[in-house]
Amino acid sequence: MSEVRVEVEEGVATVTLAAPERRNALTTAMAAELVAACDALDADRSVGAVVVAGEGTVFCAGADRGTLFGAGADPASEASYRDLGAVYRAFTRVGELEAPTLAAVRGTAVGAGVNLMLATDLRVVATDARIVPGFTALGIHPGGGYFTLAARAGGREAAAAAGLFGQELSGARAVEIGMAWEAVPAEAVEPRARELALVAAADPELARLAARTMRLELGPPGVPWAVALEAERAAQMWSLRRRVGS
Repeated sequence: MSEVRVEVEEGVATVTLAAPERRNALTTAMAAELVAACDALDADRSVGAVVVAGEGTVFCAGADRGTLFGAGADPASEASYRDLGAVYRAFTRVGELEAPTLAAVRGTAVGAGVNLMLATDLRVVATDARIVPGFTALGIHPGGGYFTLAARAGGREAAAAAGLFGQELSGARAVEIGMAWEAVPAEAVEPRARELALVAAADPELARLAARTMRLELGPPGVPWAVALEAERAAQMWSLRRRVGS
């Protein structure tokens, strides 16, 4: 059975990690499914926003322990690089989706699961969600570009507190420091994420173009205002001509 469920309705795609018995930990097979799902969504021009969620009580427990610690047995081997790289590719591919993306986070996000939520453009979290990078607690160095992702969303202090000093964040705290947009009761997370997604999905072509521009401007690394002005000019002129001509 598939461990990645995709549903598309009214221009909003909901991608659900569906391996709750494994706490939605990413195996190489599940990572490949997620990448394939992203490829299909990019090809579907009716999709104007994507919500990423986890089935059960955990958003994503990170990389499957067998894959993670299997890489430690022979870090220089081709298989180790391939398998851990496949897990990295899962969340980097989510970050490359053409449509704007939201993470709907209930329960716990750990390790690569934190990277997955941070790879999206926006995050709606449960007030009592637990955001636990957890790398150093396992005796391993943060991976997958964690520091860049965390600093981009919550700033240097947040990246250091969680990545160096093992500090856990609640959903409410994540909103306070800018790592998430909104914290709501757990049962409202997916509905609220979908409500936001529907706004972008009303105009998929514009949503995809605006998401691309935002990512180019904000990075990492970000660009100066003058460069941002030029980066936006062609897209804005296209949208104005489309509006006048409609």
